[in-house]
Amino acid sequence: MQTIHHITDMSSLSARWREQGETSAFVPTMGNLHDGHLSLVRQARDLADHVVVSIFVNPLQFDRAADLDAYPRTLEADLDALRAEGVDAAFVPDEQEMYPHGREAEPPVEVPGLEPLITTLEGEQRPGHFPGVVTVVKKLFDIVAPDVAVFGEKDFQQLRVIEHMVATLGLPVRVVAGETRREANGLAMSSRNNYLGAAEREQAGRLHAVLQELRRRLLADPVADPDALCAEARAELEAAGFRPDYVVVRRASDLAPAGPQDTDRRILAAAWLGPARLIDNIKV
Repeated sequence: MQTIHHITDMSSLSARWREQGETSAFVPTMGNLHDGHLSLVRQARDLADHVVVSIFVNPLQFDRAADLDAYPRTLEADLDALRAEGVDAAFVPDEQEMYPHGREAEPPVEVPGLEPLITTLEGEQRPGHFPGVVTVVKKLFDIVAPDVAVFGEKDFQQLRVIEHMVATLGLPVRVVAGETRREANGLAMSSRNNYLGAAEREQAGRLHAVLQELRRRLLADPVADPDALCAEARAELEAAGFRPDYVVVRRASDLAPAGPQDTDRRILAAAWLGPARLIDNIKV
């Protein structure tokens, strides 16, 4: 596996593969890799001749400097895991490489029609998050020039944001979704889980269980009021020790509020447990 730190070297490698008629799949990450990330890497391996994984803790998508500073950094362990998965190239730029004129001077990527997707749910809770995600992912796409990019469904809103950006800007990359990987108790795998103690980690599985029960109720009563059922789910989470930010039912295609008449629905939730803010989603 090549470990690449400079944009010019990464772009040159991608260009060489293209000249040889070979394809590449890309998995962007912020490091602190777990089996959820590695499942995306394995999926990418089946989609192209070469796999590139980026590790870059993007400061633009953090609303608070304290969160950026606290984000776990485990680079050597991450590189070992990627080597074991047979990754061809790990792209590991630093902030100076990605934002040579400073992060504040980095021009935001303008994507027509994106605002409804980035001002709700996670965008409402973390206003600067998705503009930062869009900016760095577009820049990484330009550098890596992949044929395919794999994003996890755990961050479902992010997946929809990236799909919209690619379609609207006409970017030459196919976006593929990877299924959410879970712990034995149902907790969605996430780097944020590292903030949980052992007892909290076990308790955290209750989030997925509440969403599953909400889905059961929605399917059992096709004319039920989704808002009322979501309010019950939030109360159940509070009773279990969570501090919910939201539990909602949305149209899967555009994350607009969903009613009983909508057939493709997604339950999305965010809730604090101790020091960790957990997100999850499931298909209805």
